[in-house]
Amino acid sequence: MIKITLSVLLLLLTLIAAPAGVWAADPIPAPRPIYFSSGAKSGTVGGHVQRGEQNLYSLVGDAGQFMTVSMTTPGGNATFQIYEPDTVVGRDGDGRLTFTGKTLRTGGPGEDATRWTGRLPRKGTYIIAIGSTRGNANYSMDVKIE
Repeated sequence: MIKITLSVLLLLLTLIAAPAGVWAADPIPAPRPIYFSSGAKSGTVGGHVQRGEQNLYSLVGDAGQFMTVSMTTPGGNATFQIYEPDTVVGRDGDGRLTFTGKTLRTGGPGEDATRWTGRLPRKGTYIIAIGSTRGNANYSMDVKIE
């Protein structure tokens, strides 16, 4: 009986002393798909991104298609990165999203893109990650693929 009581007490002390992040990591958000209306070549999405967070969108493109992504934000404080197909989204030890994969040229981290135009290098699902450069940000993003 004493061994069981000591084991339960030790377990309770371990649970109390463990950091919160060890037990409840935030799930990795699924990118929200961008769909175009039937017969359309473009679409618009918008939203709000909290400081330190990222909103993820996905869209399917074919190799050689021409894509344009344009973002407007009232505070001028939202930017995006475009990741090629097969990019894996995860979390680091601090809970921030990580991306293992290639970005499209001038659409990568630290480049503060608000507009991107170019040919898609591969067929597949592209991920667009939107974040803020300072504070919270509202945005509207137009995407066109031809």
